[in-house]
Amino acid sequence: MTTPDLDLTTTKPGHHPLRDRVLALDRRLFEAAAGRHWPGADPVLPRLGRGANHGALWFAAAAALAASRTPRARRAATRGLASLGLASLAVNTLGKRSVRRPRPALDPVPLIRQLKRQPITTSFPSGHAASAAAFAAGVALESPVWGAVVAPVAASVALSRVCTGVHFPNDVLAGAALGVGAAFAVRGLVPTRSQVTPPARPRAEVPALLEGEGLVLVANTAAGTAERARALRDELPRAEIVECEPQDVAAELEKAAGRARALGVCGGDGTVNTAARVALRHRLPLAVLPGGTLNHFAYDLGVEDARDLARALRQGDAVRVDVGRFSCGDEHGVFLNTCSVGVYPELVRERERWSHRIGGWPAGVLAARRVLRTGRHPLEAEFQGRTRPLWLLFAGNGTYHRVGLAPGRRLDLADGQLDVRVVHGGRRPAARLLAAALAGPLTRSPVHAAVQVGRLRLDHVAPGTLLAHDGEVIDVEGSVTLEKLPEALTVYRPITGY
Repeated sequence: MTTPDLDLTTTKPGHHPLRDRVLALDRRLFEAAAGRHWPGADPVLPRLGRGANHGALWFAAAAALAASRTPRARRAATRGLASLGLASLAVNTLGKRSVRRPRPALDPVPLIRQLKRQPITTSFPSGHAASAAAFAAGVALESPVWGAVVAPVAASVALSRVCTGVHFPNDVLAGAALGVGAAFAVRGLVPTRSQVTPPARPRAEVPALLEGEGLVLVANTAAGTAERARALRDELPRAEIVECEPQDVAAELEKAAGRARALGVCGGDGTVNTAARVALRHRLPLAVLPGGTLNHFAYDLGVEDARDLARALRQGDAVRVDVGRFSCGDEHGVFLNTCSVGVYPELVRERERWSHRIGGWPAGVLAARRVLRTGRHPLEAEFQGRTRPLWLLFAGNGTYHRVGLAPGRRLDLADGQLDVRVVHGGRRPAARLLAAALAGPLTRSPVHAAVQVGRLRLDHVAPGTLLAHDGEVIDVEGSVTLEKLPEALTVYRPITGY
């Protein structure tokens, strides 16, 4: 059974009194807005509406947000475009086809505000208003600050549709409501980062550094950290910032630990790993300013930029987090994010071999092709009492979750668990790895197993096996033990709502 279209042009006076009154009020509001002179805005409003055709204005706004290079702004831009896409789909597939309302008459509209090319679709609801509201609401849900910047532009676009005579006010209101609803629907599928902030526990007692006094932050210049370090200095003028080359990071961190009340680090996950070892050894609280490409640990803490870290340092907000540890003979190390053996370390080693010649992404593609085409299993070890070939063994420091359709992240950095994922050996490694990735936290499949444990031991690891920990790669053999150091590291992080 199909639902008949609603034709707003055939309503007889008195047949639907309430609807007639609403439509009459809508027409009067349109005539008042369209007939009114808007000093200085008359030539601008048509251009604004044209600029928003096909979402061009919002794509440009998203590009400008992404160019700010802050994770929050990039997520806001992505969420805004996703909301816009859903709103446009709803308008074009449901709204325009369900209600056949003609466009308003142009008589009240001054010639300077009339569009040169009039729309040919039906009037209800306004697609421009839906797109504008969806983009603005999507951006605001992720970043209220950027939402406040975008909102006046979105409101002006919506207003322009009435003032240029192409929509009635109710068309615009309905489109805006649909756009806001689309933004909230996207948030239901992919929650904002503020919705999945890790719990602020267990709390730790640390010094509050009001202007950064006592903080010594070592910045790895190879990670392009100069701008972020300067931003932190602007927030905390008494903090000491030490910039150094990658080969000097470990030595500078050791020197900094001797005079710091809090040890700071700015760099990628490997640099943060080095700083964590120093902080553990000297029993200092660690302040992490993300400065690399992925920054998993900082982002899972809720620290995205200098403002986040400065707020935590000024307020003395910190938590204790777990640290993963591996040992193999005389080789020991820690990991804050992940530790893995098998295909992934080989991919990292192969990529590093080619990246300086052909660039990072091409090197990654070439490495994947070379490693996955081999018929040799990179790992054969005793796992859970059975010796078997494995393509990959991944251990996360804390349980990785999927939230909606979003990629995996950790919601609790002190859960005492190693999140172990295993891809069994066999033919077609690429297909097996893809199936395991899609399975996510599923406990078991023909090619994949996932368990959460506090300690794991691998025996009979063949010589030359590679182990990667937070992006660094080493050789291991014999027995490899992975375990947790519960709540071993104290880190600054902003705490909201507590």
